Amino acid sequence: MTYSVEESTIAEIHRSFESGEITSEELVDRYLERIEQFDRNGPELNSIRTVNDAARERAQELDDRFDSSGDFVGPLHGIPVVVKDHIETTDMPTTYGSEAFEGYYPDSESVVTQRLRDAGAVILAKTNMPDWATSWFGFSSVAGRTKNPYDLDHDPGGSSSGTGAAIAANLGTVGIGSDCGGSIRVPASFDNLVGVRVTPGLISRSGVSPLVSQQDTAGPMTRTVRDSAKMLDVLVGYDGEDSLTGKSELIDLDGSYTNALNEDGLQDARVGVLRDGFGTNDTAEQVNDVIERALTTISNLGSTLVDPVEIPNLEDYLNDTMLYVLQSKHDLNEFLAERDTPVSSVEEMYENDQYHALLDLFIAFAEEGPDDLDDSIAYWKCRNAQHEFQQQILNVFAEHDLDAIVYPDVQVPPPSESEIRDGKYETMTFATNTIIASQSLCSAMSVPAGFTGNNLPVGIEFLGKPYDEASLIQYGYAFEQATSHRTPPETTTT
Repeated sequence: MTYSVEESTIAEIHRSFESGEITSEELVDRYLERIEQFDRNGPELNSIRTVNDAARERAQELDDRFDSSGDFVGPLHGIPVVVKDHIETTDMPTTYGSEAFEGYYPDSESVVTQRLRDAGAVILAKTNMPDWATSWFGFSSVAGRTKNPYDLDHDPGGSSSGTGAAIAANLGTVGIGSDCGGSIRVPASFDNLVGVRVTPGLISRSGVSPLVSQQDTAGPMTRTVRDSAKMLDVLVGYDGEDSLTGKSELIDLDGSYTNALNEDGLQDARVGVLRDGFGTNDTAEQVNDVIERALTTISNLGSTLVDPVEIPNLEDYLNDTMLYVLQSKHDLNEFLAERDTPVSSVEEMYENDQYHALLDLFIAFAEEGPDDLDDSIAYWKCRNAQHEFQQQILNVFAEHDLDAIVYPDVQVPPPSESEIRDGKYETMTFATNTIIASQSLCSAMSVPAGFTGNNLPVGIEFLGKPYDEASLIQYGYAFEQATSHRTPPETTTT
């Protein structure tokens, strides 16, 4: 009988290695078969940009080491991982989603992928993304459109669109995305996945293209909370090349994020419900219905719902802390200046029309973004407002003695391709709540909450305090174990 990789977890795969049921090389082959069957053919998800030609060789090497020693080289031994294509790799091209960088090889490896490799992972493939992570939707100048495996006419969410679709469709065991304004959590919500945004500074940004550097973080996208916890154990930590990671000293952790996995984790928790994060139109009602059922579950698991809670002046804070147009061009230009690249600036790509036409955010900062931030009063006001916003949120936690705040990741279900192409939804005005955590520099986690009546996935977001990722793992795991909303998409089920 052929080993099935559908919905396989890290722990299950490791038990299969130990029993001799499958090897890492055979596992890689199974995923490559699925990529060919579902990504290149069949539904043609278009989630994978580049398959790693060295993946089988790497897996064979790991198999040989396990055969000779009887030990795994690390916690991700032999596990095939797919990685968003702006996280730099030296053995595969890194395009950043841009046609200007097709075939580009960076000179050095990102710290994220190096830590994965050191933990024994097999980097299986790089995944599609919109140019420079500038969209909530899966449209890229180098790769075209990525589809949502739950409904091929709908979007998988961005900017970690390829990772979201690929992990949902079981084209890899676990995935890496990145999150500036919600680019892990939006596709996690749209693709029925777990997605974790850590407090910026816990995971190195070295070798990852920026959008708003102090908000940016890579992170896990997985089918289970346990696998996200295992990934955090590998990824979180200090990097001398990224001074922001000194913040990792503020973590209060009991040895491993997996120690927070507790089925009773929501018992006696106090959970605030941010009703201002619920949409009010007919489309939003589809999401609200799912979240209301999720709230009932959280209450039934022993939590006290504080419903509602309010973040004072929320809309004003979201506007006052919005840095993408002000900062992104500057950060990307600095990133490019440090490398020998095909183009040298955002301006050059814009003038050459080397971007996807639907990327309204890229167009906005290419046209309006300042080159220098040192003398920008508006920029420094936004930076200061981010810290004020975080303090306001912490005051809400303190006032109500909260452990977490919950709301839908996104106020509407995954949009259709036609809705995006027709301009109904644009990045600059999209109704996503993920920017709350991002622009206040907090931690957050998306967990599958169920499906709309049209069978489109919906995620619930747990907003946490800075450096409190272990608590989010605890609450997300308890909710996941009680609900089991994670189910594979029918379009890629064999």
